[in-house]
Amino acid sequence: MKIKIKETLKSKKGWSLYKLAKVLNLPQQTVYSWASGRTQPSYENMDRLCETISCSVGDLFEAEPVQQKLNLAVNQ
Repeated sequence: MKIKIKETLKSKKGWSLYKLAKVLNLPQQTVYSWASGRTQPSYENMDRLCETISCSVGDLFEAEPVQQKLNLAVNQ
């Protein structure tokens, strides 16, 4: 499941990933890794992330409608 950190961050705060890393006091590489989907934040960092961005966990996850998934499976 992909996390929409970059998109949510831009729409809610207008910040870059670099600024988010500085505010969270985390290495840039950590935040960039979350945004690219290579790694996922821990529960603690997810809470900090949501609090900092002023969003819910649901706002950060890319929801793919079930019908779209079913259509993809049928067409393959």
